[in-house]
Amino acid sequence: MSEDLPATPAPAVPAPDHDPYLWLEEVSGEVALDWVRERNAETVAALTGTPDFKTLEREVREVLDDDGRIPYVVRRGRHLYNFWQDGDHLRGLWRRTTLEEYRTERPDWEIVLDLDALAEAEGEPWAWSGSSVLAPDHRHALVLLSRDGADACVVREFDLERLTFVEDGFTVAEAKTRAGWLDHDHLWIGTDFGPGSLSPSGYPLQVRRWRRGTPLDQAELVYEGRPTDLSAAGWRDHTRGFERDFVSRQIDFWNQELHLLPEDPAAPPVKIDVPDDAVASVHRRWLLVSPRSPWLGEPAGSLLAFDFDAFQAGGRDPHALFTPEPHTALAGYSWTRNHLILRTRADVSSRLELLTPGPDGWTREPLAGVPPLSTASVVATDPDESDEYLLDVTGYLQPSTLHRGTAGDARGDGETLKQAPALFDTAGLTVDRHFATSADGTRVPYFVVGPPDRPGPGPTLLYGYGGFEISMVPRYSAVTGRAWLARGGTYVVAGIRGGHEYGPPWHRAALGAHRVRAFEDFAAVARDLTERGISTPAQLGIEGGSNGGLLMGAMLTRHPELFGAVVAHVPLLDMLRFHRLLAGASWIAEYGDPDDPADRPHLERISPYHRIRAEGDPYPPLLLLTSTRDDRVHPGHARKMAARLREHGHPVLFHEHLGGGHAGATDHRQTAFNEALVHGFLWERLTPAR
Repeated sequence: MSEDLPATPAPAVPAPDHDPYLWLEEVSGEVALDWVRERNAETVAALTGTPDFKTLEREVREVLDDDGRIPYVVRRGRHLYNFWQDGDHLRGLWRRTTLEEYRTERPDWEIVLDLDALAEAEGEPWAWSGSSVLAPDHRHALVLLSRDGADACVVREFDLERLTFVEDGFTVAEAKTRAGWLDHDHLWIGTDFGPGSLSPSGYPLQVRRWRRGTPLDQAELVYEGRPTDLSAAGWRDHTRGFERDFVSRQIDFWNQELHLLPEDPAAPPVKIDVPDDAVASVHRRWLLVSPRSPWLGEPAGSLLAFDFDAFQAGGRDPHALFTPEPHTALAGYSWTRNHLILRTRADVSSRLELLTPGPDGWTREPLAGVPPLSTASVVATDPDESDEYLLDVTGYLQPSTLHRGTAGDARGDGETLKQAPALFDTAGLTVDRHFATSADGTRVPYFVVGPPDRPGPGPTLLYGYGGFEISMVPRYSAVTGRAWLARGGTYVVAGIRGGHEYGPPWHRAALGAHRVRAFEDFAAVARDLTERGISTPAQLGIEGGSNGGLLMGAMLTRHPELFGAVVAHVPLLDMLRFHRLLAGASWIAEYGDPDDPADRPHLERISPYHRIRAEGDPYPPLLLLTSTRDDRVHPGHARKMAARLREHGHPVLFHEHLGGGHAGATDHRQTAFNEALVHGFLWERLTPAR
């Protein structure tokens, strides 16, 4: 059935407590999957039959597989490790090289693990989920393998000298496991140990010490969170001369406790006495704390340094390494062995400084090489061994450059290791930063990428997220460039409240019952684009995923008159049942608790699934994409939204990959298909007269 042929309108929307589509929450139920296959067939028929789709799919695949992409690395001893996917290696290669080789145009890579070969040999759809390598010898690794991109992983021990899995080594069955090395013969482990060992979100609540050669279920219980907590974890700091063991209790998404384990195993953990809503970490002699609320006379979003031993003895005299101002925010920090690289943002544009502790306090100097309206990220350091760092600099029209430097080296700014290729034509394009005024008068930043001398409004794609302290910052996207900008479209990214563009207050302004502020911000940007003559409602498409999918659902049901088309990836849409679906309970601290009478009214008001109406302004066409193997945001959100929209005669297309996890895809073939669906759908609906 074409999306333009509405189904027979149904009666008024049922009461929130009555849900006729609960059967679509059966992830692998045959009836539900039959429904998914029918919707997939409709979407494939509607969107993939044109030459334009095949062209888009081919061009996206070209940029994803391009050999000139930067192979980002992490140092493990003398080797630099990289995970790589391309046209010949769909599942990917874990590989390594040396710095000397990496400096060359075409490094000689040693294959450590071939996931395509492993998947074929074992008959499993393995996807890479990371590794943990034991220092300082860097011979033994824990490899995390996911089936089709799910968050739950299988853990296996791997020998980096023999390049094989270790027979009878550490192995953990599929679960949302957290594992790390204590030493060659012991792991810190949190996994599914049976009833009571996992949180309502499915994350480990127990921290155990597991000795090689013993059954997993006999691992020694060292620490346990409370049943209502989000998770618990344990790890060892392997820094020579500063070896310590820590455990953490994640109370909810924004509150946690950090504990130091004494050397005496009979002694209880010692809580590090920082506010529960602060982010705290320890490196050598330093404790760094970034509070989300004012503390010790310092504002939320600051970065404070303490001598760790003095702090544990009661000292509370911080070194203020960063103090936010109205237009600045802490973006992050990374230790080298003796220095701290501080990343901040001014109106969402990156700044870098190098800080050095000394006997007379901390000194600082700027790190150069970050152009305006760009983003700098520290992609790797080796803090236990050296002052080496790898720095990536990128912007909307600026392909990534990877620099290598040595912190504190007075000889210069280091070397350029890699330069990513320009994979779309940027001639005639500029990047501009504007501010829209939200309903309560707040100035909301957004970036516009496109031609500065537009002859008039044109097709525009607006992207947003607005949650979980995630900032929308300038980044080069060859996919967006090739599939949208190169065709004449304008691309816009909004830094709405709920993110971290201006620190904790920016996030807190859209927390819980205030979520509507994020929606108001996004709508304000949409109106501003029309007022500036950049676009019109009929030419304005919007896109978001996960929490950004909630934003898309809110725009669809609250402001349908502002948009010409909507795309939502792996979206969160049923705000009255999200806490009962997969990892949803972990987000109660962000949105509120549907079972709490104080929270339920505002959750009902912001729940797109419950706001669908047959009357009023017509909804713009919607494309929903999800994954059967997404064990974070339940695919039932997108399934039920599509079903209810169809029931009320609204135009909706739905596609669900049977694999892909929360990312929606595990390989470049799936990603290219998804992106061709999205951009073909948007272009056709936003440029009907072209």
